[in-house]
Amino acid sequence: MSDIRIVVSGLSFSWPDDTPVFDRLSCTVPDGRTGLVAPNGAGKSTLLKLLAGVLRPTEGSVTVDGLLGYLPQDLPLTGEPTVAEVLGIDAVLRALAAVESGDVAEEHFTTIGTDWDVEERTRAQLDRLGLGELALDRRLGTLSGGQIVSLGLAAQLLKRPDVLLLDEPTNNLDREARQRLYSVLDDWHGCLLVVSHDRELLDRADRIAELDAGEIRFHGGNFTEYEQAVQAEREVAEKNIRNAEQEVKREKREMQQARERAARRASNAQRNLANAGLPKIVAGAMKRNAQESAGKADGTHAARVSAAKAKLDQAERSLREDQKLSLELPQTAVPAGRTLFLGEGLRKRNLFGGNGIDLAIRGPERIALTGPNGSGKSTLLRIVTGDLEPDDGTVKRADGRIAYLSQRLDLLDDERSVAENLAAFAPAMPPAPRMNLLARFLFRGPRAHLPVGVLSGGERLRATLACVLFAEPAPQLLLLDEPTNNLDLVSAGQLESALNAFEGAFVVVSHDERFLAGIGIGRRLRLDGGALRETGR
Repeated sequence: MSDIRIVVSGLSFSWPDDTPVFDRLSCTVPDGRTGLVAPNGAGKSTLLKLLAGVLRPTEGSVTVDGLLGYLPQDLPLTGEPTVAEVLGIDAVLRALAAVESGDVAEEHFTTIGTDWDVEERTRAQLDRLGLGELALDRRLGTLSGGQIVSLGLAAQLLKRPDVLLLDEPTNNLDREARQRLYSVLDDWHGCLLVVSHDRELLDRADRIAELDAGEIRFHGGNFTEYEQAVQAEREVAEKNIRNAEQEVKREKREMQQARERAARRASNAQRNLANAGLPKIVAGAMKRNAQESAGKADGTHAARVSAAKAKLDQAERSLREDQKLSLELPQTAVPAGRTLFLGEGLRKRNLFGGNGIDLAIRGPERIALTGPNGSGKSTLLRIVTGDLEPDDGTVKRADGRIAYLSQRLDLLDDERSVAENLAAFAPAMPPAPRMNLLARFLFRGPRAHLPVGVLSGGERLRATLACVLFAEPAPQLLLLDEPTNNLDLVSAGQLESALNAFEGAFVVVSHDERFLAGIGIGRRLRLDGGALRETGR
């Protein structure tokens, strides 16, 4: 029996405005865990919707072997459905209750089928995902975003699918919820295709599927091994480019030298013919033969130059575009130990109870702020910025800019271009250095003049970082709220590069341990149950 679970044949898809997404894409996905990676906007979520039957291809076919479960990224976060309805077990529970009360109508037994143990299985699944305390009649609108994601996964797992499609399943999950999800997926057997920017999840994959330019390439091994393979490919491509460049130079040099030799021979031959006194017809024939020979030689060298250029073009096409940011931010430096923020006895509604919480931020600390969903992490950041006032307690802030990057990346004016936004943040910067700076943030040529509102998530992040980090005055304290949510892996890497160049202090709310490890966190704070405490992890 074949282990191939998903077969995609000649799949094409375009949006209603005729914008193409896929053109005759073909691939197969076997049993096991496959991580699907690509830049934002490449079509990852669209492909999952096509596989799940949510969207219909304009051409081609999708075949799924077995029962399919699909967890989309855009789950409803509000509404009146109950937990039981979201799980798809409400009708069975009603039928069970009717039978237990003595109603033996055949329709109840038909509804129940073989699901006599549905409530026990449901409770076991909810327990594994940290939702054991949820009442089955609780309304969806009363749940947190993380609870809704975990509930959506439980609903799919209760179907006992053979094929499971997950689109960014760790978004909105706190650290504990992520660990529970990892454990559940580790124990799940079948075909798993997961779109994620969570490197810890992707490192549990058996293979990585890379979607690029409408094609899929499969790499054996987890995400770390994939990154190593991509780096090795890049090094080979760079070496091939250097060799091809040298070959083009050599062939051009040899062609020029051949032309110079032919010109000298022609000049010498002309003088010799004049001195030899040969008849004109003989002299003319000899001259034509020499010119034809020189022309053939020149054509041979030109063909070699053309072939060398073709090799160079091929080598350059095989080189992946370097998307890394290389920055220096000396204006953000903060003297060691300087107190940038001091809050004592902070209380806010029902989030920070008792005597309140104390928080001191000194330069150039790198702080990770963690805690369960709903514990007040975002509220605390907004108190630090001054956007919110505490109900009680004292606050002291040092002079200097505090920059806050929310999950929505909504600092910039969507109607203005990237260049215009940077001019607003750094008005004293001349136009030429401003455009050079944007080029370092990968906004080259006309892309610097695009309105921010049309940018992808990764582009919006880069534009926001350019404006914030080079603002006048430069910030000495950065606050970041779940900055990697909805970012592709390239963009998350760019954010790491920017934060590693930042010389001030920052506080980041994140449940992504790989990301936190990459930005050199030196201090960890956990907000839980209204208390803020230092923690090792």
